[in-house]
Amino acid sequence: MSDTSMDPKKKTVLQLACVILTMGTLAWASVPLYDLFCRVTGWGGATDVADAAPGAITEEVTVRFDASNAKGMPWEFKPVELKQRIRIGEEGIAFYEAHNPTDRVIAGTASFNVSPYSAGAYFSKIQCFCFELQVLEPGQTVQMPVSYFVEPEILEDADARFVKTITLSYTFHETDLPEEYTSEQAALDVPDDQTDVN
Repeated sequence: MSDTSMDPKKKTVLQLACVILTMGTLAWASVPLYDLFCRVTGWGGATDVADAAPGAITEEVTVRFDASNAKGMPWEFKPVELKQRIRIGEEGIAFYEAHNPTDRVIAGTASFNVSPYSAGAYFSKIQCFCFELQVLEPGQTVQMPVSYFVEPEILEDADARFVKTITLSYTFHETDLPEEYTSEQAALDVPDDQTDVN
């Protein structure tokens, strides 16, 4: 009768490979899964997305705007105004300004957070620059709008009903340039002696 048991060294290597594969899969899936969890539960100040505001009621709230850059992102990024006072259910529009002070094209994406966490589930965005990749040419400055409202249901939440100030924070991260920009740059980088002259 032949011995079909696996060599202990091979078994250890196989187990280690399985652990590495599992950890890699979890790391890859953690961001989208966490984002989905936050959107469903409102945890972490995740906001909802809506087509329109439901209409204002008498209660008001102050919305503060905050801006920062991730490490290595060279843009200058700030809110145009620091806060707005709006009625709950009323659509508000705020602007953020981004400037590329470098001599190269830079692409960026914005992540966001709403605090306090209890208000995140009731803070809805209608239009936001964070939904799209932003590309700034050297020296370019843009103002980017975000339209939003606070859902009236916040007044029915035992934890969120007494919130008087909500802070909307954005952080810009540098990302890879879209293909059209990289192909244009590659064409510019071709040395003159390699261009086809006929």
